[in-house]
Amino acid sequence: MNELSKARRSVDRNAVALILSVIPGAGHLYKHHYTAGFSILMGGNMLMVFVAVMLALGTFGLSLMLVPLVYVLAIGASAYALPDWHGHHHFLHPWSHEDK
Repeated sequence: MNELSKARRSVDRNAVALILSVIPGAGHLYKHHYTAGFSILMGGNMLMVFVAVMLALGTFGLSLMLVPLVYVLAIGASAYALPDWHGHHHFLHPWSHEDK
């Protein structure tokens, strides 16, 4: 059990959030930015698809590859740069805080 907790502490949470952002919004959820994560998952992805399809008419389909690629990279960079709020939500981790 001690090795598992050491491994958990040594994980770079920024890199994990960046990798999880292959699904835009998952990296934000991993770093406990719930409002931003769910907003990106629900609204941001639908908006990106809409914009890519609308631009496809004028770019001979190039935007169907370029817009999602830029979007996923931008969301990944955003998730990487966010401060990690893991442990800041006391109601989600009641076992880690003593009663005062």
